Amino acid sequence: MLKKIILLGPPGSGKGTQAKRLAESFGYLHLSTGDMLRDEVKKGSQLGQKAKAIMEKGELVPDTLIVAMIKSRLAVDNGGVILDGFPRTVAQAEALDAMLTEAGETIDRALLVDVSDGEVTKRLLGRAEIEGRADDTPNVIANRLNVYKQQTEPIVDYYSKLSKLTRINGEQVIEQVFADLKAVVRG
Repeated sequence: MLKKIILLGPPGSGKGTQAKRLAESFGYLHLSTGDMLRDEVKKGSQLGQKAKAIMEKGELVPDTLIVAMIKSRLAVDNGGVILDGFPRTVAQAEALDAMLTEAGETIDRALLVDVSDGEVTKRLLGRAEIEGRADDTPNVIANRLNVYKQQTEPIVDYYSKLSKLTRINGEQVIEQVFADLKAVVRG
């Protein structure tokens, strides 16, 4: 069974929902950088104030802040972990690999929840209506997709070259996406 898993996908792909379900199903730690950052914003911490201004524009929080936040959480983990929203850049992926190598560990698998731009836009606009999220406006969604393509999609090639990438069709019904992810995690 896999222990160190990265869940990749564009914003709105459902990776957060699936990561939570996988973590519960396998008893793994779920590390969501989005949730951690939103928690810091809610607390009004210095990191939260910096992150809020960046996130409201649909941009990525700097690597140094994210890597430090992840490193502190991984330090207490000794079992399975699902990373959701990290790494988002090749530099973060390399930093994660270095962090894990120091601990004598490695990423077992990167799972890509693959969803088209049109489906992402539809989902995020729907989420904005339901949840009232300020970061789900048409302009911010377009910017987030652009940022994803420029900065995060290269990670797909990075993990593919390491033979650690598995693509999952994220446009299936939620239960089928979950079943496909579980099958990969079980090995």
